[in-house]
Amino acid sequence: MDREISKEVRRKEQRTQIFKIVAGLGGGIVIIALLISLLQTSLSRKDLQFSIVDKGLIEVSVSASGKVIPAFEEIINSPINSRIVEIYKRGGDSVDVGTPILKLDLQTAETEYNKLLDEEQMKRLQLEQLRVSNRGKLSEMEMKLKVSRMELNRKEVELRNEQYLDSLGAGTTDKVRQVELSYNVGQLQLNEDEQKYTNEQALSEAELKVKELELSIFRKELAEMKRTLEDAQIRSPRKAILTYVNNEVGAQVQQGNRVAIVSDLSHFKIEGEIADTYGDRIAPGSKAVVKIGNDKLNGVVSDVTPLSKNGVISFTVQLEEDNHRRLRSGLKTDVYVMNAIKDDVLRISNSSYYIGKGEYELFVVNDNQLIKRKVRLGDSNFEYVEVVEGLQQGDEVVVSDMNNYKEKNKLKLK
Repeated sequence: MDREISKEVRRKEQRTQIFKIVAGLGGGIVIIALLISLLQTSLSRKDLQFSIVDKGLIEVSVSASGKVIPAFEEIINSPINSRIVEIYKRGGDSVDVGTPILKLDLQTAETEYNKLLDEEQMKRLQLEQLRVSNRGKLSEMEMKLKVSRMELNRKEVELRNEQYLDSLGAGTTDKVRQVELSYNVGQLQLNEDEQKYTNEQALSEAELKVKELELSIFRKELAEMKRTLEDAQIRSPRKAILTYVNNEVGAQVQQGNRVAIVSDLSHFKIEGEIADTYGDRIAPGSKAVVKIGNDKLNGVVSDVTPLSKNGVISFTVQLEEDNHRRLRSGLKTDVYVMNAIKDDVLRISNSSYYIGKGEYELFVVNDNQLIKRKVRLGDSNFEYVEVVEGLQQGDEVVVSDMNNYKEKNKLKLK
């Protein structure tokens, strides 16, 4: 016969069942938490770069691309139409002042120069001939003037004598008038001859000046021809490295064609380029920093091209240490040109995450987790980025490239 189960026993069984259910739920929650923990992406601290938000000064800069070029580079052009006869130096050779680089065919030019020398001598003789001719002509006229003055003096004496005789009654009035007329005619003739002599002197001087000027101009042309011939002896203008030479023997070269380039490869400068939208932020005298790997070289913007070409403005940076060991001709660099200063602003380290002013989503350290946070960033330089909002002083921010985790809002930090 069955006995009725006591209430005490039933309550005990119920408590046992409730305990089992609660234990099962708790175990399930723990298991789920463990699974979530295992499935959550975790990153090692040593694989990331961090920056602590602090306050300080930012020298605002604009970034540009740059290329290392020799501080000095001279292009040697052919001064005449000719052809290459011999090559004395090759690209990469060191050259000193006056070192022959190549030889051009100068036979035609030398013949022309000798012809001009003969013409110069002929012009010089023609000038001397004119000088002698004018001297002789003026001497002849001067002699005639002396004779005319003597003749006039004689007529003057004769006139006084006739006037004296007329006053004594020994002469006639007609004779006096005749002698007086002759004297006046002689006076007019002398005046005319003196004027002709003065005019001839001025004309001779003018002719001589014209001829002398013609000879002077011709001699300048001759000197230019001589200089051209000397330049055609293609030589190095200074101590440098021959970075290019036209080594095609027999090749025709036109006047103005490049035949060689010499460069000073011990000193360098930076040729920078930036979008013309930032052109108003770059001016001669602006401070600049050039980054080559981890090395930073200080410099100053020396000149800026006034016109934009294909949307780009070019400028040149003169370096304080223009012979730095890392400098190599043609090496690409990053250039940062300073244009303003901001003091006492929140800032974090600049890195590859920063592409300009605007909104960003950065991961901030929170205990052992990285929490994504919306942040607004402002101006920058090569070291720091201005924090406008979203971060506080002391926050630790990941500044590594986190593009692979842009879909994540939370990451585990080991």
